[in-house]
Amino acid sequence: MAEKVWKGNHTQLQKEVSTITRVVIHPKYRTIGLGAKIVKETLPLAGTPYVETLAVMAKYNPFFEKAGMQKIAENKPNKHLLKAIEKLQKLGFEPKMLSSQKHNLEKIVKADRRKIVKILVELSKKGAIPRKRILSSKQAYPSHEEFAAKAKKIDAIELAAALKKLSFWRTKIYLFWKRPQ
Repeated sequence: MAEKVWKGNHTQLQKEVSTITRVVIHPKYRTIGLGAKIVKETLPLAGTPYVETLAVMAKYNPFFEKAGMQKIAENKPNKHLLKAIEKLQKLGFEPKMLSSQKHNLEKIVKADRRKIVKILVELSKKGAIPRKRILSSKQAYPSHEEFAAKAKKIDAIELAAALKKLSFWRTKIYLFWKRPQ
């Protein structure tokens, strides 16, 4: 996506573009603009003329844009994943909270665990999720059958973690910053 705002080869890219991979603010200090302030003050210190980031939370909390980064692109999640999230919502899960393992565990305890596993297995069958990452498989490319067998055996904590991983395949925003002249 960088090619939409920056022209150059891969070697130049590595020398001229820094990447923000994560900004974490303690819950006690959220909603006061601290994330935007930290990013805004850090961008000029990056040591490169350009900075990029790819963030799921940018859709819900535009602090990168408030810090001066420009939104370049937004990818749409897989339609099968969206349908699975709708099914999870019907079981009591809050889509925006899927990234919270604690939230997921609370909902798993109240819901029919088999229905949740069935949703994951359906996603696997459609090839809509990276099976290895969702259930932390030791195999490089587990088959659907291997994924389904493992999914049926996992405990509530592992299931909560798998649902948390699902949240990372939702909409992502690509943002870019260029040092002012």
